Amino acid sequence: MIEEIAASCPGTLAVCVPGLLGVNEDVELPLASTGKLLLLAAVAQGVTAGQLDPHEPVELTEDDYARGSGLLIGLSARRWTIADLALLTASVSDNTATNALLRRLGLDRVDAVAAGLGLGRTRILDRIREPRLPVHPPAFALGTARDLAALAVGLDGDDPWKRLMLGWMAHNTDRSLVPALLPHEPEDREIPEAVPYPGVWVANKTGTDAGTRADVGLLVGTRRVGYAVLAHGPAGREHDLVLAVREAGRVIAGFAH
Repeated sequence: MIEEIAASCPGTLAVCVPGLLGVNEDVELPLASTGKLLLLAAVAQGVTAGQLDPHEPVELTEDDYARGSGLLIGLSARRWTIADLALLTASVSDNTATNALLRRLGLDRVDAVAAGLGLGRTRILDRIREPRLPVHPPAFALGTARDLAALAVGLDGDDPWKRLMLGWMAHNTDRSLVPALLPHEPEDREIPEAVPYPGVWVANKTGTDAGTRADVGLLVGTRRVGYAVLAHGPAGREHDLVLAVREAGRVIAGFAH
């Protein structure tokens, strides 16, 4: 089934549910905003280890502001806490909040956290740029479905930073991809302590860019299932990419029900 969905996708569909499902899971693809998970992991680890104060104010600079997803570009306040910026990054994929956090932490710190999590082929290359020009790195982030699914599975644990990060991801307002066809309550943010869970509980991060649709997260039903679905194809065929990701979501949900 998943092979048929991948074959019908314009471009490349990469899907990974560790130990259960995989197609093109080692193909390196643009991640769009799913790459922000690496930044959120670095922030969550820093906060719970006492290295970052979640209440520390961060003043936005002109270079932080980026068009595209988010709210800060339309709001008047110029100072937000680290915790505010993390929640904005997770919930509405705020590009300006992402840039401010990247500036505060530094890309080297994010790279080190990604390496510590074993994400050998997944990394953030640059800050968010709208538009991205030929002189810039080719994408905000690149990586594989295998790496990101392993990250999602690994978040299902009792470590404080994992609980914090999953809580941020549960606030994601974009359920238009993998969870779109699944019975779930988008405003249920409490992490289930046990299964079975009625319907499907979702904590996820999506990515949207020209020619890219991606979704990484954790589903909880009768089982707890981490997943990554990355679709990349020609600009102008994004609707077909969305349909492929949603159909992959149906297949993945079969492991959670």
